Amino acid sequence: MAAPACCSLSAAFWEYLRRLRLQDFPCGPGSWNKSCLGGHRGPRRVQQGQEEAVLNEETPEVLLELLRDQHSPWALPPNSSPQDQLLREVALLAPELVHGSRVYQLFKSLRMVDKGVEEVDEDVLQFQQLEELILSANQISRIISANLPRTLKVLELCCNTVGDLQDLCSQPPPELQHLGLGHNRLCGPSQDKFFTENFWPNLISLDLSFNSLTDLLGLVSQLCTLPKLRILVLQGNPLALIPTYRGFLVDSLPKLSFLDDIHVGPDERQQFHGLAGQPELSRSEARVVVSVGEMKGVPDPSAPQQLDGDSEGPVITCSYFVTYEFAEGEEEDPFLFQVTKMHQSPTVSMLDVNSSAQDTGETKNQQDPAAMEENKAFSAKVFATPVKPWADTIDCSYRKEHIAKDLVGLKSYLAAGTIVSVVEEKVISWPVDPDPEENPVMNKKEGAKGPTSKDKKKKQQQPRELRSDPPIQSTLGTTRVSLEALLATKDLVATVCDFGVLITEKPPESPVPKEKVRSDKKKGKDKSKKTKAEGQASRKNTPSPKGKGKNKDTAKLEEGQEPQPVPLTVQFQMQLLRWPLAVGTQSQESVAMGETQ
Repeated sequence: MAAPACCSLSAAFWEYLRRLRLQDFPCGPGSWNKSCLGGHRGPRRVQQGQEEAVLNEETPEVLLELLRDQHSPWALPPNSSPQDQLLREVALLAPELVHGSRVYQLFKSLRMVDKGVEEVDEDVLQFQQLEELILSANQISRIISANLPRTLKVLELCCNTVGDLQDLCSQPPPELQHLGLGHNRLCGPSQDKFFTENFWPNLISLDLSFNSLTDLLGLVSQLCTLPKLRILVLQGNPLALIPTYRGFLVDSLPKLSFLDDIHVGPDERQQFHGLAGQPELSRSEARVVVSVGEMKGVPDPSAPQQLDGDSEGPVITCSYFVTYEFAEGEEEDPFLFQVTKMHQSPTVSMLDVNSSAQDTGETKNQQDPAAMEENKAFSAKVFATPVKPWADTIDCSYRKEHIAKDLVGLKSYLAAGTIVSVVEEKVISWPVDPDPEENPVMNKKEGAKGPTSKDKKKKQQQPRELRSDPPIQSTLGTTRVSLEALLATKDLVATVCDFGVLITEKPPESPVPKEKVRSDKKKGKDKSKKTKAEGQASRKNTPSPKGKGKNKDTAKLEEGQEPQPVPLTVQFQMQLLRWPLAVGTQSQESVAMGETQ
């Protein structure tokens, strides 16, 4: 169970020590402990129900075994840190060291993860030996550097709410070698100025991943001043979506050894040599290619009705296409849909908004990036593949390159994922009856003599004029595709969207005329048996919506087993283009599509 929220780091620290129960058996200076100095015996503090276990004094070795044995009732939970175990052992072997202010001197490394810490207070200066401070997953929004021990070499603040570094950089620890600020609320370019040699002369490792930094050129110009920087993590920032991102950094920081947890080797340096001298190639935009391949498992809609000369029934034709959402940018797509949606969270929920079609990436960039990051809000449009007729395998053959100007919105979109849907478009066409007033002569002749067989045959051969109703669109399946890998080090997400087996309703059987029933009754038993057998065979060859029975042998299908239903699937992929642009893109897409089959 998580600890209750504590405002200050020192308050959280003492609450943490209390929960370790350092004064209780088998720790602490109790009468059970022979290791107490000078034979001093402290008051017994025995947990209820454990009186018999401590009637006699125990050696330190026995008490340590009680702490270290995972099956012991005094063992720590499996998710405890090495720091927890070390403190309990110190409390057993030298209990006087965990008493009062002397406990501060035990720590060279302090790990306070997910303890509800909101501020680093002045009492933290009592950790005079502290070199490593891990404060991940708390609620820290600002740090006053004057409250940090000057001996600090590692400061980890991952997964907090830090949005401004001014207080941290007022008197930063001079010996700091690692600064972890991943998954915070840093926004560029206002924070770029704090990553220079003036503040961090000994910094070797810097983690700025998954913030809202957007100015690649400005940030690199500051990082170039850090003489000892060897490890840099920037993935998850909007600026990391720029095609030349990695190449520009590798060429601009020649001493860098690792970028985004990937080693920078000589071959890569040679590949990107000279890119730092071409800043015009690093403009603030991203290029993303979306491809949709084959669609399978669409139920066969009945073939269009063949109308007789006197038939008045409609002709129904069905066609299919795939839709997906993409973060709205400055470009406009004229194809099929102009739907704009606002996403408030990474869930499936969406709200229609009355946003103007004139909104551009420049308008969005004026919004507060920190607020956008916190709310995970972004605008998206729905795009669609060309409409295709039904087939066992429908090849969408769709490829579109998107140019995103709003990098902050694109980052939020990738974090939330995209929604892919399969849509059926049904068109109902009705025959148009000729107006009898248009040909009075023919009407008079036909009224006197009646239509001849030749006229009927000619009438049947003529194509009937059809009037089509507006198309009816229905969604056959919807799924969400995760795109978070594109925010890390992946350039391609290729998947097969599985919408499951579609269950279609059987059309109602047309009523049998009474004359037909009477004629069938007069026929012999042999013919009725034959008709019954044909009906059974027809039913056996009809796929069952429930999909019962497995195809263990093809011969058994003729004996009554039904074929397995095929799930509705669509090949979908999204690729983030890197520099050099479009090199080998087409071949990579072909390979990826083949792998998803």
